[in-house]
Amino acid sequence: MSLRTKFNNVQVSDTGRVREHNEDAVGADSDTGLLVLADGMGGYNAGEVASGIAVRTVLELVPPACEREVRNATDPETSLMRQTIILRDAIARANRVIHQTAKMQPQCEGMGTTIVACLFYDNRVSIAHVGDSRLYRFRRNRFEQLTMDHSLLQELVDRGFYSQEEAARSTNRNYVTRALGVDTTVQVEVQEVEVQEGDIYLLCSDGLPDMVEDEDIHLTISTFSANLQMAGQQLVQLSNDHGGKDNVSVILAQVIEPFPAKSSVLAQFRRIFQ
Repeated sequence: MSLRTKFNNVQVSDTGRVREHNEDAVGADSDTGLLVLADGMGGYNAGEVASGIAVRTVLELVPPACEREVRNATDPETSLMRQTIILRDAIARANRVIHQTAKMQPQCEGMGTTIVACLFYDNRVSIAHVGDSRLYRFRRNRFEQLTMDHSLLQELVDRGFYSQEEAARSTNRNYVTRALGVDTTVQVEVQEVEVQEGDIYLLCSDGLPDMVEDEDIHLTISTFSANLQMAGQQLVQLSNDHGGKDNVSVILAQVIEPFPAKSSVLAQFRRIFQ
């Protein structure tokens, strides 16, 4: 079942006001319900290479694997777990490709990227991330961050050295503790959350929250919720108006209607006799 008619999504990416080139990458497969955003790092154009590899790899691996899973699925709940594993494993594969590329090409030495991705299936969404690229949810005028940064600052907050308010004012936000390409393996954090009709999901690079307060992001999405393209453009503009010190990328997705997975005849019989 294609999810193309089940939700709208827009992607906006901008170099910002300071950087010379854009090291962010974004992508989507609307049929599968897959959204991916990566924020590269490294000298010269290496960050751009890393983020591009990450997004391409996930977009290449996840849709066919999901199609096979849906075709062979007998139980939607088990299939949902498999979808999450597929997403996690694709990001792990991207990590290996980036790491190997950096070893083989001297100009790419030290490159890496953060990543956040989500995959919609059976009225839920699987979320996977590494680093400080984020995913937020806007639901009935409530705006909340669903991912937690893999950063030194977040670790200090978790250990009680900083409050969230102090962290928001800190100038040391960008020291990430996890990134793709740094080592041969990486720990990908995954979660699954329920989706409701009308939800808006925001994936963004750190160029947005570093420049724009969460309250202003919330207000912008609330104001332009009927026009996702305008909302995305306004968020990028806000980042640039506040200095634009980094590349800024956003993906916005709004759920239009439910998308329950179709149960096989075998799964229906199992429910009857449970």
